[in-house]
Formats: sequence, structure tokens, C-alpha cells
Amino acid sequence: MPGMDDDVADVLGEDWTARTLRLRPDAVAARTGVDPVATLVCLRDVDAARTAVLYVHGFVDYFFHTHLGRPFAEAGYQLYALDLRDCGRSTRAGRTPMTTNRLSAYVEEIDQAVQVLRRTHPKVVLLGHSAGGLVSALWADARPDVLDALVLNSPWLDLRGTWFDRTVLTAAIDLLGALAPDTVVARLDPHYGRALHRDTGGEWDYDLTWKPHAEAVVRAGFVRTVRHGQARVARGLWVDCPVLVLASDASGPDKGWHEVLVTTDSVLDVRHMKALAPRLGADVTFVEVAGGAHDLALSPSPAREEYTTQVIRFLDDRVGTAARG
Repeated sequence: MPGMDDDVADVLGEDWTARTLRLRPDAVAARTGVDPVATLVCLRDVDAARTAVLYVHGFVDYFFHTHLGRPFAEAGYQLYALDLRDCGRSTRAGRTPMTTNRLSAYVEEIDQAVQVLRRTHPKVVLLGHSAGGLVSALWADARPDVLDALVLNSPWLDLRGTWFDRTVLTAAIDLLGALAPDTVVARLDPHYGRALHRDTGGEWDYDLTWKPHAEAVVRAGFVRTVRHGQARVARGLWVDCPVLVLASDASGPDKGWHEVLVTTDSVLDVRHMKALAPRLGADVTFVEVAGGAHDLALSPSPAREEYTTQVIRFLDDRVGTAARG
């Protein structure tokens, strides 16, 4: 049944806590008997006067960005993160990890997490990355007068690829996703992940079970629901709070090894983000981060510090830490 567990020590160490959010049985639970959960992560020293910032991760991802906690706190913002159902800390045996056939399923855990934060903090900001950026934008559009701001880090607002990929192949996968949603239609290129992870030359140490850069598959049902969400963005949303969209200043090749894997967006096309950002609402700011990676928070210095600076500057200007209204 829906509800939540008490806070426990998180895998990130003693400075962080995690709380399991128990969700309603879904279609997967009907087949497997295993109900979904989500996980709310927080820096331990909660200050109720701070504005809460809730981070929503991308596809084949989870929250491990400990380096963001202190800069946000020092600026007056309490960082939380949500591991969505079947991702990261919320993975459960018997359920297929890291995928969904309905982006709308994530509404439940975001609703529950925001309700938790509203009980403690005067203001709440949603910060979504990549696929989490798409989910966050759609959620904000469907929940007017709830958020104080929306921040999107390299949001997945359109499909990168050729005209054939974006039209004919999309139509074929739409049909396949409806009939056989678990069919594997692609595999993620491993090189961006290898460039990030410490064991393969990158700066970051994270759990390769929860964020693998090898053997990560893409299923037809997931592509179908993402393309439906992107079509909604293309038609125009009406997010009623200030929106900040951040992206790298360039896209690099999205396949194979190259020298700019983590100094360009080597996953998505930044031109799509720039073109579609104005369709999110009436009050949208777009910022390019020179030398930024796809996940701007994992960019090499000085780009990652510039990303954090830009987010905090926007929040200071448009939200602040005083009580709402």
C-alpha cells in the first residue's frame, strides 16, 4: 500500500539519508507480485528555512551527485533526489530495471515526494536531467501552482537521429511498443559512461549495477512513451512557474570513442533543447554551459561549477529562500 518508511542511512555515506516511498501496485506488480517503490534521498542536515530542490535523474541512472549538496545548502537550498521506480535504490528483484512503458507512472512518486517536501519547506523546485527533464516538464505542466521553479539539465525534449529515425522508425516503434513493449530495440553506446566512470578514466565513482555503461538496453515500450511525451512538448506545454533550461554549448558524436565525450553533449542534440525550450511555458530562460557534458553536473571543471553557479543564480533571482507569497 502507498506510504513511506523511516529515514535510514544512505549508500552515499553518513551525510545522506534515504526514505523508501511505497507506491500503488502497477501492471508489473500484477504480473510479478512485487510492488513498486521509489526512494527519496536527502543531505542529512535538513534546514526547514531552505527552499527544497528535488533532483530527478535520467534514463539508466540514479542519484550519486554528492558534490552538489553542500554548494546548494550554502546558498540556502536543500537538495533532495528521487530514485524513480525500478531505478537505482528503487530496483527490486522480479521487476525489470531501468525502464517503463508509461512516463505517467512516475507522477505518483513525484507527487508523493513533493508533498513530503511541502510539509517541511516553504518552496519547492524540481530539477530534472535528460529523461528526468522530460518527465519533470510534463509533471509540472500537469500540476499548476505547485512548483516555485523548474530547472532542466539537458532535457530529452526530442529524439536525436536522422529524419528516418524521427519519423518512419518512430512510427514503427510506436506500433511495436504497443504490441510488444519489452522488445529490445537498441543498446546504449557505452563510451560516454566509460568516459565518466573512475575505473575507465573518468572522474566519478558510482554503482555500475545502477548506472551501467555496458549492456544497457532500450525497449520499445520505453521509446514509445518517450516519443509520446516529446510530441506533447512539441505541441506546447504551459508550465506556470519560472523555467531554466541548461545545455552544453555543443553536441558531439553520440556513438564511438572521441576526445570530446565529456566536454560536449554526446547523447542529445542541444539544438533541439534550444528550439523547444520556449514551448515549455511563458517564462523560460535558456543557458549554454561551455564545455559541458550531457549531465552538466558531471562535466569537467570549470563547466560543472559554472552549471551550479547558473542554477543557484537563477534560483536566487526567481525563487529565493524566504516563505512563498
